[in-house]
Amino acid sequence: MFRQGCPSVGTLLPVANPPNPWASCDVEYLAGEAPLAELEVYEDRTRNILAHNDSPDVGFAWSVNPYRGCFHACAYCYARPSHEFLSLGAGTDFDRKIVVKPNAAALLCDAFDQPTWKGELVAFSGVTDCYQPLEASYRLTRGCLEACADYRNPAAVITKAPLVERDIDVMQSLSSVAHFSVMVSIPFWNEIHARAIEPFVTTPARRVRIIERLARAGLRVGVMVAPIIPGLNDEDMGKVLRAAHDAGAQHAGMVLLRLPGPVKDIFAARLRTSLPGRADRVLNRIRETRGGELYDSRFGVRGKGEGAYAEAIAALFQQTAQKLGLRTERFAEQEPASTFRRPRGQLDLW
Repeated sequence: MFRQGCPSVGTLLPVANPPNPWASCDVEYLAGEAPLAELEVYEDRTRNILAHNDSPDVGFAWSVNPYRGCFHACAYCYARPSHEFLSLGAGTDFDRKIVVKPNAAALLCDAFDQPTWKGELVAFSGVTDCYQPLEASYRLTRGCLEACADYRNPAAVITKAPLVERDIDVMQSLSSVAHFSVMVSIPFWNEIHARAIEPFVTTPARRVRIIERLARAGLRVGVMVAPIIPGLNDEDMGKVLRAAHDAGAQHAGMVLLRLPGPVKDIFAARLRTSLPGRADRVLNRIRETRGGELYDSRFGVRGKGEGAYAEAIAALFQQTAQKLGLRTERFAEQEPASTFRRPRGQLDLW
């Protein structure tokens, strides 16, 4: 399935992966002897690009993920366990062994050409950031958005990377023929906390400038204050929402921290290493919103938690967004009637 590349760029990290439950053996390194995890790129020649989602906790049914794994290395990323299905690790393997789908745009066109496709909204990306650094050279997300524009297919983007500004021209073209929006992820306002948990992402202030530039270009743009980490960045929520509103954001979203599978250990280890003075408080606050555990996988609960503390976070978000005039509907609720049209060359195929 994969072809390994061998670029070696960016900051190197010691290899550290929790045990993979799907692997027949584990490798343990003695203290201080773990090798450095260099960037490795694998090509996935999959035949399908559209992923269907039926979770009631997600505001879209269809998504495209041109990349698996993410160089941003966010400790909280709920997608980390998906790397284990590739016989890779959820730790530094997820951060530095990145899978790319070079035929993403062509596969998306093939999907749009199927007679069963009715022009539903497609989200980029439901798993990892579609504008992570490799997109600068691979241009897979740009190609997919060009396909959406050609077919007038509604689309939405979630990202925390300034690279999204490169594609303003394509996004403007898509917006002129179909529903399109961008959500910029800004979970922190405190730069020290952001760097500790999202080590290879640009600063919160720079992400606000993304909103400003997209809004100035006439694009529908919002802010995703996610994940909210109880006891750490819930105190930042008001500042993020106000800064995003002042930059031109029209809508906002929020999701409480999710720590499925090995993400619990990865996140706790990052806290204890990078923010040792806050670690116990944060972990206790998370348990307060999860019935005494670090994660609750139940639909309807996993994205918002429960209990007085979780309810207070949700109320603060809604009250602040309402005061600022920020809409809080999900992707699917924003979507108007379909504008989908196959290009003339495809109209006569069915």
